[in-house]
Amino acid sequence: LQLVESGGGLVQPGGSLRLSCAASEYTLDYYAIGWFRQAPGKEREEVSCISKSDPTPYYTDSVKGRFTISKDNVKNTMYLQMNNLKPEDTAIYYCAADPKPGDCSGGPWDYWGQGTQVTVSS
Repeated sequence: LQLVESGGGLVQPGGSLRLSCAASEYTLDYYAIGWFRQAPGKEREEVSCISKSDPTPYYTDSVKGRFTISKDNVKNTMYLQMNNLKPEDTAIYYCAADPKPGDCSGGPWDYWGQGTQVTVSS
């Protein structure tokens, strides 16, 4: 499974961005999908994920109500819609996929995108 990200950039506080992550070789139906981020000097953080068996998404508390994870089965692409962005959302964002069953949050992830920079600044 290969994952290719796009959609990062510079946005003002309060603005929106949509990140995309296109998968190739295998359908995302067989994988849990997730988005992570890593800010300078900080550990990588799991932002959101959806498991294979449960469509209810997980969100870390700091993005609840502002970010939305989704997947387009026809395009075999996952998305992260980010609204009301804040300077503390500045980070490199990574998409990920893993065939693991059960809860998507926590644990290892096998496949990763290359990362895309999101900068929130006025």
